[in-house]
Amino acid sequence: MSVASAPETPGDRLVSGEAVELDVRVARAGSRVLALLIDIVGQAVLFFVLTIVAGIVVWMTANVGVFDAGLGQAIVVVVLVTVLLGYPVFWETLLRGRTPGKAAMGLRVVRDDGGPVRFRHAFTRGLVGLALEWPGLLMPVVTWLASIGTLLLNPSGKRLGDLAAGTIVIHERTPASWGWVPAMPPPLARWAALLDLTGLDDSLALAVRHFLARNREIAEPARTALGQALAREVAMYTTPSPPPGVPGWAYLAAVLAERHRRAARQLVKARAASASVWPGLAAALNPTASAAPPITGPVPWTPAFAVPPNGTAAWPGQPRPGMPRPGMIQPGTTPTVHPPASLR
Repeated sequence: MSVASAPETPGDRLVSGEAVELDVRVARAGSRVLALLIDIVGQAVLFFVLTIVAGIVVWMTANVGVFDAGLGQAIVVVVLVTVLLGYPVFWETLLRGRTPGKAAMGLRVVRDDGGPVRFRHAFTRGLVGLALEWPGLLMPVVTWLASIGTLLLNPSGKRLGDLAAGTIVIHERTPASWGWVPAMPPPLARWAALLDLTGLDDSLALAVRHFLARNREIAEPARTALGQALAREVAMYTTPSPPPGVPGWAYLAAVLAERHRRAARQLVKARAASASVWPGLAAALNPTASAAPPITGPVPWTPAFAVPPNGTAAWPGQPRPGMPRPGMIQPGTTPTVHPPASLR
Protein backbone atom coordinates (compact mmCIF):
# COMPACT_ATOMS: atom_id res chain seq x y z
CA MET A 1 0.00 0.00 0.00
CA SER A 2 1.24 3.43 -0.83
CA VAL A 3 1.28 6.38 1.50
CA ALA A 4 -1.39 8.89 0.65
CA SER A 5 -0.27 12.14 -0.87
CA ALA A 6 -3.73 13.55 -1.50
CA PRO A 7 -5.79 15.35 1.13
CA GLU A 8 -7.39 12.97 3.55
CA THR A 9 -11.07 12.28 3.29
CA PRO A 10 -13.23 10.07 5.50
CA GLY A 11 -13.01 7.26 2.97
CA ASP A 12 -9.20 7.34 3.08
CA ARG A 13 -9.07 6.36 6.75
CA LEU A 14 -8.19 2.67 6.83
CA VAL A 15 -7.84 1.17 10.31
CA SER A 16 -6.05 -2.15 10.78
CA GLY A 17 -7.14 -4.91 13.11
CA GLU A 18 -4.66 -3.55 15.70
CA ALA A 19 -6.45 -0.15 15.66
CA VAL A 20 -3.63 1.49 13.69
CA GLU A 21 -4.75 4.03 11.13
CA LEU A 22 -3.14 3.54 7.71
CA ASP A 23 -2.94 6.30 5.13
CA VAL A 24 -4.02 5.04 1.72
CA ARG A 25 -5.41 6.39 -1.53
CA VAL A 26 -8.80 4.85 -2.20
CA ALA A 27 -9.38 3.94 -5.85
CA ARG A 28 -12.28 5.85 -7.37
CA ALA A 29 -14.54 5.19 -10.33
CA GLY A 30 -12.18 6.43 -13.06
CA SER A 31 -9.22 4.15 -12.38
CA ARG A 32 -11.48 1.21 -11.56
CA VAL A 33 -13.41 1.53 -14.82
CA LEU A 34 -10.15 1.60 -16.78
CA ALA A 35 -8.98 -1.51 -14.92
CA LEU A 36 -12.30 -3.20 -15.72
CA LEU A 37 -11.93 -2.40 -19.43
CA ILE A 38 -8.50 -4.01 -19.45
CA ASP A 39 -9.90 -7.07 -17.70
CA ILE A 40 -12.75 -7.25 -20.21
CA VAL A 41 -10.17 -7.48 -22.98
CA GLY A 42 -8.48 -10.29 -21.05
CA GLN A 43 -11.80 -12.05 -20.59
CA ALA A 44 -12.52 -11.73 -24.31
CA VAL A 45 -9.20 -13.37 -25.13
CA LEU A 46 -9.93 -16.15 -22.64
CA PHE A 47 -13.40 -16.62 -24.12
CA PHE A 48 -11.93 -16.91 -27.61
CA VAL A 49 -9.43 -19.55 -26.50
CA LEU A 50 -12.05 -21.54 -24.58
CA THR A 51 -14.42 -21.35 -27.53
CA ILE A 52 -11.80 -22.99 -29.75
CA VAL A 53 -11.20 -25.68 -27.11
CA ALA A 54 -14.96 -26.25 -26.74
CA GLY A 55 -15.33 -26.54 -30.52
CA ILE A 56 -12.65 -29.22 -30.59
CA VAL A 57 -14.41 -31.08 -27.76
CA VAL A 58 -17.76 -30.88 -29.56
CA TRP A 59 -16.21 -32.12 -32.80
CA MET A 60 -14.50 -35.05 -31.07
CA THR A 61 -17.62 -36.08 -29.12
CA ALA A 62 -19.80 -35.77 -32.23
CA ASN A 63 -17.50 -38.09 -34.17
CA VAL A 64 -17.84 -40.81 -31.54
CA GLY A 65 -21.60 -40.27 -31.26
CA VAL A 66 -21.76 -39.16 -27.60
CA PHE A 67 -22.61 -35.49 -28.16
CA ASP A 68 -26.11 -34.31 -27.28
CA ALA A 69 -27.91 -31.10 -26.34
CA GLY A 70 -27.21 -31.56 -22.60
CA LEU A 71 -23.48 -31.85 -23.17
CA GLY A 72 -23.55 -28.76 -25.35
CA GLN A 73 -25.33 -26.75 -22.64
CA ALA A 74 -22.87 -27.98 -20.02
CA ILE A 75 -19.93 -26.84 -22.17
CA VAL A 76 -21.51 -23.40 -22.61
CA VAL A 77 -22.04 -23.05 -18.84
CA VAL A 78 -18.48 -24.10 -18.06
CA VAL A 79 -17.05 -21.61 -20.56
CA LEU A 80 -19.16 -18.71 -19.28
CA VAL A 81 -18.50 -19.42 -15.60
CA THR A 82 -14.77 -19.74 -16.26
CA VAL A 83 -14.65 -16.44 -18.13
CA LEU A 84 -16.98 -14.34 -15.97
CA LEU A 85 -16.31 -15.79 -12.50
CA GLY A 86 -13.13 -17.84 -12.71
CA TYR A 87 -11.07 -15.07 -14.33
CA PRO A 88 -11.36 -12.44 -11.54
CA VAL A 89 -11.36 -14.99 -8.71
CA PHE A 90 -8.26 -16.75 -10.03
CA TRP A 91 -6.22 -13.59 -10.53
CA GLU A 92 -7.25 -11.88 -7.28
CA THR A 93 -6.37 -15.02 -5.32
CA LEU A 94 -3.09 -15.64 -7.15
CA LEU A 95 -1.89 -12.01 -7.17
CA ARG A 96 -3.23 -11.15 -3.70
CA GLY A 97 -5.95 -8.74 -4.72
CA ARG A 98 -4.95 -7.83 -8.27
CA THR A 99 -6.19 -8.76 -11.71
CA PRO A 100 -4.21 -7.88 -14.85
CA GLY A 101 -6.32 -4.73 -15.18
CA LYS A 102 -5.79 -3.68 -11.59
CA ALA A 103 -2.06 -4.43 -11.83
CA ALA A 104 -1.81 -2.23 -14.92
CA MET A 105 -3.57 0.63 -13.12
CA GLY A 106 -1.67 0.18 -9.86
CA LEU A 107 -4.70 -0.98 -7.87
CA ARG A 108 -5.10 -3.70 -5.27
CA VAL A 109 -8.02 -5.17 -3.35
CA VAL A 110 -7.46 -5.40 0.41
CA ARG A 111 -9.64 -6.22 3.37
CA ASP A 112 -11.29 -3.44 5.35
CA ASP A 113 -8.55 -3.82 7.99
CA GLY A 114 -5.81 -3.47 5.37
CA GLY A 115 -4.91 -7.17 5.20
CA PRO A 116 -4.56 -9.19 2.00
CA VAL A 117 -7.64 -10.80 0.49
CA ARG A 118 -8.03 -14.55 0.29
CA PHE A 119 -10.04 -16.90 -1.88
CA ARG A 120 -13.28 -16.35 0.01
CA HIS A 121 -13.07 -12.58 -0.46
CA ALA A 122 -12.26 -12.91 -4.16
CA PHE A 123 -15.05 -15.46 -4.67
CA THR A 124 -17.61 -13.28 -2.89
CA ARG A 125 -16.63 -10.23 -4.94
CA GLY A 126 -16.72 -12.23 -8.16
CA LEU A 127 -20.05 -13.89 -7.41
CA VAL A 128 -21.78 -10.63 -6.48
CA GLY A 129 -20.23 -8.98 -9.54
CA LEU A 130 -21.47 -11.75 -11.81
CA ALA A 131 -25.02 -11.57 -10.43
CA LEU A 132 -25.49 -7.85 -9.81
CA GLU A 133 -22.76 -5.81 -11.49
CA TRP A 134 -20.88 -7.11 -14.53
CA PRO A 135 -22.40 -8.63 -16.55
CA GLY A 136 -25.29 -8.55 -14.06
CA LEU A 137 -27.39 -11.64 -14.65
CA LEU A 138 -30.19 -10.42 -12.34
CA MET A 139 -32.06 -7.36 -13.68
CA PRO A 140 -29.06 -6.01 -15.63
CA VAL A 141 -30.02 -2.35 -16.06
CA VAL A 142 -31.31 -1.87 -12.53
CA THR A 143 -28.34 -3.57 -10.91
CA TRP A 144 -25.91 -1.64 -13.12
CA LEU A 145 -27.36 1.67 -11.92
CA ALA A 146 -27.31 0.47 -8.31
CA SER A 147 -23.67 -0.60 -8.62
CA ILE A 148 -22.57 2.69 -10.21
CA GLY A 149 -24.49 4.68 -7.61
CA THR A 150 -22.91 2.73 -4.77
CA LEU A 151 -19.44 3.20 -6.24
CA LEU A 152 -19.89 6.95 -6.61
CA LEU A 153 -21.66 7.65 -3.30
CA ASN A 154 -19.77 5.34 -0.94
CA PRO A 155 -17.07 7.29 1.00
CA SER A 156 -14.58 4.48 0.40
CA GLY A 157 -15.48 3.98 -3.26
CA LYS A 158 -16.92 0.52 -2.62
CA ARG A 159 -19.07 -1.38 -5.07
CA LEU A 160 -21.67 -3.97 -4.12
CA GLY A 161 -19.11 -6.78 -4.21
CA ASP A 162 -16.82 -4.87 -1.84
CA LEU A 163 -19.68 -4.32 0.62
CA ALA A 164 -20.52 -8.02 0.57
CA ALA A 165 -16.91 -9.22 0.92
CA GLY A 166 -15.66 -6.56 3.35
CA THR A 167 -12.98 -5.29 0.97
CA ILE A 168 -11.74 -2.01 -0.44
CA VAL A 169 -9.73 -1.12 -3.57
CA ILE A 170 -6.71 1.13 -3.06
CA HIS A 171 -3.89 2.65 -5.09
CA GLU A 172 -0.51 0.96 -4.74
CA ARG A 173 1.40 3.58 -6.69
CA THR A 174 1.61 7.29 -6.00
CA PRO A 175 3.82 10.07 -7.40
CA ALA A 176 5.43 10.38 -3.97
CA SER A 177 9.12 9.65 -3.45
CA TRP A 178 10.61 6.97 -1.25
CA GLY A 179 9.11 8.58 1.84
CA TRP A 180 10.43 8.14 5.34
CA VAL A 181 12.93 5.33 5.81
CA PRO A 182 14.55 4.59 9.18
CA ALA A 183 18.31 4.96 9.49
CA MET A 184 20.47 1.88 9.80
CA PRO A 185 21.69 1.39 13.39
CA PRO A 186 25.50 1.31 12.92
CA PRO A 187 26.14 -1.78 15.10
CA LEU A 188 23.75 -3.80 12.92
CA ALA A 189 25.02 -2.70 9.50
CA ARG A 190 27.32 -5.70 9.01
CA TRP A 191 24.65 -8.16 10.20
CA ALA A 192 21.98 -6.56 8.01
CA ALA A 193 24.17 -6.94 4.91
CA LEU A 194 23.83 -10.73 5.29
CA LEU A 195 20.04 -10.72 5.60
CA ASP A 196 17.92 -12.86 3.29
CA LEU A 197 14.93 -10.60 2.56
CA THR A 198 13.33 -12.57 -0.25
CA GLY A 199 10.37 -13.53 1.94
CA LEU A 200 9.68 -9.98 3.15
CA ASP A 201 6.90 -8.65 0.92
CA ASP A 202 5.86 -5.04 0.34
CA SER A 203 2.82 -5.11 2.61
CA LEU A 204 4.76 -6.35 5.64
CA ALA A 205 7.60 -3.88 5.05
CA LEU A 206 5.10 -1.03 4.82
CA ALA A 207 3.43 -2.14 8.04
CA VAL A 208 6.82 -2.04 9.80
CA ARG A 209 7.52 1.43 8.45
CA HIS A 210 4.14 2.70 9.64
CA PHE A 211 4.76 1.24 13.08
CA LEU A 212 8.24 2.76 13.45
CA ALA A 213 7.03 6.14 12.23
CA ARG A 214 3.92 6.31 14.37
CA ASN A 215 4.54 4.08 17.39
CA ARG A 216 4.54 7.06 19.76
CA GLU A 217 0.97 7.79 18.69
CA ILE A 218 -0.23 4.29 19.62
CA ALA A 219 -1.27 3.79 23.21
CA GLU A 220 -0.39 0.78 25.30
CA PRO A 221 -1.15 -2.12 25.26
CA ALA A 222 -1.93 -1.87 21.54
CA ARG A 223 1.61 -0.63 20.77
CA THR A 224 3.21 -3.60 22.50
CA ALA A 225 0.87 -6.11 20.87
CA LEU A 226 1.34 -4.66 17.39
CA GLY A 227 5.12 -4.39 17.69
CA GLN A 228 5.38 -7.94 19.00
CA ALA A 229 3.28 -9.26 16.11
CA LEU A 230 5.37 -7.37 13.54
CA ALA A 231 8.69 -8.52 15.02
CA ARG A 232 7.58 -12.14 15.06
CA GLU A 233 6.28 -11.97 11.50
CA VAL A 234 9.44 -10.31 10.21
CA ALA A 235 11.58 -12.91 12.01
CA MET A 236 9.63 -15.66 10.21
CA TYR A 237 10.59 -14.33 6.79
CA THR A 238 14.17 -13.17 7.36
CA THR A 239 17.44 -14.91 8.17
CA PRO A 240 19.85 -14.92 9.98
CA SER A 241 18.49 -14.14 13.43
CA PRO A 242 19.60 -10.85 15.03
CA PRO A 243 22.48 -10.73 17.52
CA PRO A 244 21.59 -11.31 21.18
CA GLY A 245 20.07 -8.40 23.06
CA VAL A 246 19.24 -6.28 20.01
CA PRO A 247 16.49 -3.76 20.80
CA GLY A 248 13.31 -4.57 18.93
CA TRP A 249 13.01 -1.15 17.29
CA ALA A 250 16.62 -1.44 16.09
CA TYR A 251 15.91 -4.91 14.64
CA LEU A 252 12.91 -3.65 12.66
CA ALA A 253 14.72 -0.47 11.60
CA ALA A 254 17.77 -2.43 10.39
CA VAL A 255 15.65 -4.80 8.32
CA LEU A 256 13.73 -1.94 6.72
CA ALA A 257 16.83 0.19 6.09
CA GLU A 258 18.66 -2.73 4.46
CA ARG A 259 15.68 -3.47 2.25
CA HIS A 260 15.58 0.16 1.13
CA ARG A 261 19.33 0.19 0.46
CA ARG A 262 19.09 -2.87 -1.79
CA ALA A 263 16.06 -1.52 -3.64
CA ALA A 264 17.82 1.80 -4.21
CA ARG A 265 20.90 -0.01 -5.53
CA GLN A 266 18.75 -1.98 -7.97
CA LEU A 267 17.11 1.23 -9.12
CA VAL A 268 20.49 2.82 -9.83
CA LYS A 269 21.57 -0.25 -11.81
CA ALA A 270 18.36 -0.21 -13.82
CA ARG A 271 18.78 3.49 -14.62
CA ALA A 272 22.37 2.91 -15.66
CA ALA A 273 21.30 0.12 -18.01
CA SER A 274 18.58 2.35 -19.47
CA ALA A 275 21.05 5.20 -19.90
CA SER A 276 23.37 2.97 -21.94
CA VAL A 277 20.54 2.45 -24.42
CA TRP A 278 19.07 5.96 -24.16
CA PRO A 279 21.83 8.44 -23.21
CA GLY A 280 19.43 11.32 -22.65
CA LEU A 281 17.67 9.40 -19.92
CA ALA A 282 20.59 9.66 -17.50
CA ALA A 283 20.56 13.45 -17.57
CA ALA A 284 16.79 13.52 -17.09
CA LEU A 285 16.75 11.14 -14.12
CA ASN A 286 20.02 12.38 -12.54
CA PRO A 287 20.70 9.23 -10.52
CA THR A 288 22.53 9.73 -7.25
CA ALA A 289 25.99 8.36 -6.77
CA SER A 290 25.18 6.57 -3.56
CA ALA A 291 22.04 4.59 -2.89
CA ALA A 292 22.76 3.80 0.74
CA PRO A 293 20.51 5.45 3.35
CA PRO A 294 22.15 7.93 5.71
CA ILE A 295 23.79 6.43 8.78
CA THR A 296 23.60 8.35 12.00
CA GLY A 297 25.47 7.93 15.21
CA PRO A 298 24.57 5.60 18.06
CA VAL A 299 20.98 5.89 19.22
CA PRO A 300 20.75 6.52 22.97
CA TRP A 301 17.25 5.14 23.43
CA THR A 302 16.37 2.58 26.09
CA PRO A 303 14.86 -0.38 24.22
CA ALA A 304 11.18 -1.00 24.72
CA PHE A 305 11.69 -4.64 23.78
CA ALA A 306 14.52 -6.90 22.69
CA VAL A 307 14.85 -9.60 20.08
CA PRO A 308 16.86 -12.63 21.27
CA PRO A 309 18.79 -14.83 18.81
CA ASN A 310 15.83 -17.12 18.11
CA GLY A 311 13.96 -14.22 16.52
CA THR A 312 11.10 -14.12 19.04
CA ALA A 313 10.52 -10.70 20.52
CA ALA A 314 10.51 -10.19 24.26
CA TRP A 315 8.27 -7.26 25.15
CA PRO A 316 7.48 -5.13 28.19
CA GLY A 317 5.55 -7.13 30.72
CA GLN A 318 6.78 -10.40 29.18
CA PRO A 319 10.47 -10.66 30.25
CA ARG A 320 12.18 -13.92 29.43
CA PRO A 321 14.08 -15.83 32.13
CA GLY A 322 17.65 -14.66 32.38
CA MET A 323 17.10 -11.43 30.42
CA PRO A 324 18.21 -8.22 32.18
CA ARG A 325 15.38 -6.10 33.46
CA PRO A 326 17.11 -2.69 33.53
CA GLY A 327 15.75 -0.47 30.78
CA MET A 328 12.61 -2.57 30.27
CA ILE A 329 9.29 -0.79 30.49
CA GLN A 330 6.85 -2.16 33.01
CA PRO A 331 3.26 -2.99 31.97
CA GLY A 332 0.88 -0.06 31.85
CA THR A 333 3.63 2.57 31.52
CA THR A 334 4.97 4.51 28.57
CA PRO A 335 8.57 5.43 27.76
CA THR A 336 9.84 8.71 29.16
CA VAL A 337 12.78 8.77 26.77
CA HIS A 338 11.93 8.84 23.08
CA PRO A 339 14.05 7.92 20.06
CA PRO A 340 15.82 10.65 18.15
CA ALA A 341 14.23 12.35 15.17
CA SER A 342 15.73 9.84 12.72
CA LEU A 343 13.62 7.07 14.21
CA ARG A 344 10.46 8.97 15.04
